[in-house]
Amino acid sequence: MLPQNSQRLAKNNFDLLRLLFAGTVCLVHAYELSGYQALAAVVGYLSSAVAVKAFFVVSGFLIFMSFERSSSLSSYAGKRARRIYPAYFTVVMLCAIGLLWASDKGIADYFTLAWLKYVLANLTFLNFIQPTLPGVFEANKLAVVNGALWTLKIEVMFYVAVPLLAFLARRFGRLPVLASVYGLSTVYALLCALMAERSGSGIYAELSRQLPGQLSYFMAGAFFYYYLPVFERHVERFVFAAVIALVANGFYPLPLLEPFALATLVVFFGLFFYAGNFGKYGDFSYGVYILHFPTIQLLLHGGWFRENPWIFLGAVVAITLTGAVAMWHWVEKRFLLRSSHYVATAAPSGDGLADIAPSADAPGRRAAG
Repeated sequence: MLPQNSQRLAKNNFDLLRLLFAGTVCLVHAYELSGYQALAAVVGYLSSAVAVKAFFVVSGFLIFMSFERSSSLSSYAGKRARRIYPAYFTVVMLCAIGLLWASDKGIADYFTLAWLKYVLANLTFLNFIQPTLPGVFEANKLAVVNGALWTLKIEVMFYVAVPLLAFLARRFGRLPVLASVYGLSTVYALLCALMAERSGSGIYAELSRQLPGQLSYFMAGAFFYYYLPVFERHVERFVFAAVIALVANGFYPLPLLEPFALATLVVFFGLFFYAGNFGKYGDFSYGVYILHFPTIQLLLHGGWFRENPWIFLGAVVAITLTGAVAMWHWVEKRFLLRSSHYVATAAPSGDGLADIAPSADAPGRRAAG
């Protein structure tokens, strides 16, 4: 039985957590791209890698829920496309066109085949093919326009994989499929790490960050969705074991346990100790995530606040958050269904998960399998 009626699903902290994760990535990138040593303390307490992994955990929990509570495959695909692509398209095209003024090339030398390659590659989530624009940010530490977009292709691949994984779960059993995919993913990541260590080549470390290396976090999130009642009954044991595993992982790597342990704590903080309905203001986490990188690059390109790194950091946060709010109201919200969580929770009676379980889909929910 799916945990469709769990009271904890009605009130959750996932919106807040995603905003915190996006903010973490923003702060770490501000330091890494600028190289301002005054901001080194940010990296000492925050990890963008852990934040991205936690994002994937939340996605695993919520996207499997979205699929199971969709009336059809087309309904599921439509919800996912509406949620992710309008803002993504907007930021790619804003950079492609708007960064002409930041380029050291003229109009004729800017709108070239390289520009078209950037647009086509990025609009199809293949930003690694062409991450730069002609003459843009070449004096910066890194010339990449929006290095944060690499995770979006993985997210889209997750979306595509969910129907197949759900089918396999119904055919061969949910737990065996979840455990098998999780295990294969961790083995893949471990092999990549070993190859990177032996060869000294960074390509293997990069491959470990791609699919299927990140599937373990996604599948761990899915486990907690499907087996939420079990987690609720034994939450103390789960959390205690997770803390022990993560502490031990800090001294000796435990690649087979770390994804599940991280997922345990993410879901625990997502569903326990309710912090309030942040969804009623909208979901600014996506905007923060896809806007922060070019914002940082622009400030560095213009040499703004170079003499005061902390003002620079404050400007990054303020501009990024303002852009995220604008992106939400002018782009993202306009493409969502009225049953969306972020539309429904704008009303006082919103329950906090309408986007994941829209009421319009309720009569036609998929079989639990």
